[in-house]
Amino acid sequence: MGHRRSSRELAMQALYYIDMGKNDPERAFKLFCINFDPAEDIKPFFTLLVQGVLEHKADIDRMIETFSSNWKLSRMSGVDRNVMRIAAYEMMFCPDIPSKVSINEAIDIGKKYGTADSGAFINGILDAISLDLEKTKSGSSEKGGFRDS
Repeated sequence: MGHRRSSRELAMQALYYIDMGKNDPERAFKLFCINFDPAEDIKPFFTLLVQGVLEHKADIDRMIETFSSNWKLSRMSGVDRNVMRIAAYEMMFCPDIPSKVSINEAIDIGKKYGTADSGAFINGILDAISLDLEKTKSGSSEKGGFRDS
């Protein structure tokens, strides 16, 4: 398994832990790192993902809910919600990572840790987000522009 996949999986687990704990996210992240001690080769990307999602969580969550027809984030499984947060963060704030890579990684991680329906559910929402971000980049977004170019 590659370093980035390992980073994404551990980031999903950390965000799930933070999500379920309802405690101070920064404190929970430090506690997670103490208990699960990320390997040095995955730590930089893992940290970028977790801190990036936490920093931009409101925008990311708004984007996910916009494209999740009749699904509130609170009704989604913790795995699906946090896998999509990571992928949405990558698509919105990591221009060096192709959207297809972020989506495929999210689908694979969702299938591994989620339910039988996770892959299709994650794919549908992230594909819609990707299409909207591409429209926004070209200046013709119908959803009201979640990105500042």
